[in-house]
Amino acid sequence: MIEALKSDSIVDKVGGRFKLCTLIQRRLIQLMEGSRPLVERNGRSDLELVIEEIIQDKITLDFTPPPALTDSPAEEPAAELT
Repeated sequence: MIEALKSDSIVDKVGGRFKLCTLIQRRLIQLMEGSRPLVERNGRSDLELVIEEIIQDKITLDFTPPPALTDSPAEEPAAELT
């Protein structure tokens, strides 16, 4: 098991378990689609790379809250990696 996931420090860093799962999922998809890792691979799996990127503050979850309700249909809020 990945040691960083055993403590709550990474959960607190991202802002909660749901946000951590979302961030990991989105970054794993990017890596599978060919994005370059932001840290050295050194024989690590994609999941281990994502965890290390989070620990080193290389990626964060940027959540834009939805606009105020209006009469026109609004688009879904976008969560992006930065």
